[in-house]
Amino acid sequence: MDLLYGVLVAPFRDMLTAPTFLAEVLIGGVAAGLMYSLVALGFVLIFKASGVFNFSQGVMVLFSALTLVGLMEGGVPVVLALGLTIAVMVALAFAIERVVLRPLVNQEHIILFMATIGLSFFLEGLGEMVWGANVKKLDVGIPDESFKMAGILINTLEMTAAATAAILVGVLAVFFQRTKIGRALRAVADDHEAALSIGIPLRTIWVVVWSVAGIVAIAAGIMWGAKSGVQFSLSLIALKALPVLILGGFTSVPGAIVGGLIIGTGEKIGEVYWGPLVGGAIENWFAYVLALAFLLVRPQGLFGEKIIERV
Repeated sequence: MDLLYGVLVAPFRDMLTAPTFLAEVLIGGVAAGLMYSLVALGFVLIFKASGVFNFSQGVMVLFSALTLVGLMEGGVPVVLALGLTIAVMVALAFAIERVVLRPLVNQEHIILFMATIGLSFFLEGLGEMVWGANVKKLDVGIPDESFKMAGILINTLEMTAAATAAILVGVLAVFFQRTKIGRALRAVADDHEAALSIGIPLRTIWVVVWSVAGIVAIAAGIMWGAKSGVQFSLSLIALKALPVLILGGFTSVPGAIVGGLIIGTGEKIGEVYWGPLVGGAIENWFAYVLALAFLLVRPQGLFGEKIIERV
């Protein structure tokens, strides 16, 4: 009975008796969730345009952050380094379309998925060879300090990262729904051959979407790199976007946002209030357990379309 009380009642009692601390935990969860959403949008972009899950998106986050911090360590000013990093990621998009995607047009999705796995290992090895494997500090001028507002402790770096992620998420949502290129992306995702038949250039669309995904990776790499340093575990942090996609749906921009917020706030609350009861480390596995539960109940995600096959 005492164990049941400790697991089911005590955490909720702690939330009610310390609302200010709960607000701090929720703010931290929302900030982390928005950054997860930002990474997840890179997956959504490419999946919507090609129907292929890009396993290398997490490594693209790492590679972009390594490129940026490597240029800055070489004496390049931060603004110029950012511009050069964007150029590198756009050039990478052209190379991926020419070398990887173009020869595999109309192949099975599993083949393209395996190609993105190979691409992830290539980028990780290239990043290590060019920039080294040591942990690098990324300083983009955002102070990592805290201040109090209405009695709530708020971290400046986390709030800046959350605001940046929120702005980019909003811009990408508008890009998908309101622009000509966004509509073309959705058409290509629905049917490659039909899109080609009405004059939509498939190769151009792929370059555009991989370029945008690369720019999203830069933003995510800056935010995560400034928070925890640029290191090779950054690609594993970025893969936390996988449960976000499972929750929200692989083709849904709003789903990526909502899924990220659920994962971010859920893991922070679980770690703070239930972690001490089970020995901690809830934050490491919470997202994947929640994703597994969703796969059993609603495999298409909250905003995904249910696929009905008639036999």
